[in-house]
Amino acid sequence: MSTAALSGASWQTEDFDVPAYLEAIGLAGTPVPSSVAPDLDLLTELHDAHVRTLPFGNVDVLLGRHPGVEPRNVQQQLVVKGRGGYCFEHSQLFAAALEHHGYTFRRALGRVRGLDSPRTHMSVVVTLDGVDWLCDPGFGFSITRPIELRDGATQGEGDRQFRIERWGDHGDSVWALTRNGALEHVHDDLPVHPVDVTMGHHMTSKWPESKFRSNLMVMRHLDHGHVTLTQSTRTERHPGQPTASQEISVAEVVDGVRELGIRLGDDDAAALARKVSELRAAASD
Repeated sequence: MSTAALSGASWQTEDFDVPAYLEAIGLAGTPVPSSVAPDLDLLTELHDAHVRTLPFGNVDVLLGRHPGVEPRNVQQQLVVKGRGGYCFEHSQLFAAALEHHGYTFRRALGRVRGLDSPRTHMSVVVTLDGVDWLCDPGFGFSITRPIELRDGATQGEGDRQFRIERWGDHGDSVWALTRNGALEHVHDDLPVHPVDVTMGHHMTSKWPESKFRSNLMVMRHLDHGHVTLTQSTRTERHPGQPTASQEISVAEVVDGVRELGIRLGDDDAAALARKVSELRAAASD
C-alpha cells in the first residue's frame, strides 16, 4: 500500500507566504538556495529571529476562536493577524521557511515534561553535513538557536543550560531536551504526518483537561530577557538576575499580551478580559 510522501506538497507548504514571513521577522533579505547553500549560520539566524519576533500564545484557544492549524490558517494567525500561536503553528511555519531555503529536515512530535504525556509538542530536526540539529521555535521558553541532536550535547544560553540526552522508553529510544537539569520534552524518531498535527491540536485545544483551555500562556524572548504572562502573573527572566514574578491586574494582563506582540482589537481585548476574570474567579473558588 502506497502512502503520500512526507514532502512539502503533503504539508501544503505552498499555502505559506515565506517572503512575507521573512519580512515579518526582519529577515526579508535572506539568501535563497540559488545564491548560497543552506548552513548553520543562516539556520541560527532564522531560529533566533523567529522566537524573538513571533509570540507563543493560546489566546484564541481560550476564547474558543482558534481556526485550526492548516497552513493557510497558520499563515494568517502568525504572520498576517499577529495572533501568536503554539508549537503546531510555529513549527509548521518554520519548516516551510526551511524548505524555502533548501534545508533537509524532518518534523518531530514529542511529550512535554514526562514520558506519560501525550505527543502534543512539535519541533523540527535539520540535517547539515550529516549532523542533526534540533530546532524548537514553538515551545515558549526553549532554545533560541539550534542545538546539536547528540547524546550529551550541551548549550548555554544566559543562565540556562540545555542538554540533549538519549533516553529509553519501553525498549525504544527517544531524545530528551533538559533545561538546568529539568525535562522540557522528549521526542521520538517516528514519521510525522499532517493528520498527527491535526490530532495533537485537537487534543490541545478541545480536550477538557488541556492546560491550554484553563490557563492563559503568552511568552516571548525579548532583547533584555524573557517574559511569561498568565491570567494572574507576569514573570520576567533576565540573565544574571533572579526570576521576578508579580501578580497583576486583569487590565495589566491584557496590556501585557499586547506588549508581547499579540494584536488585539477592542472586542478581542474585552473578550480576553472577561475570560481572564473567569479564570481568576475559578482559581479562587
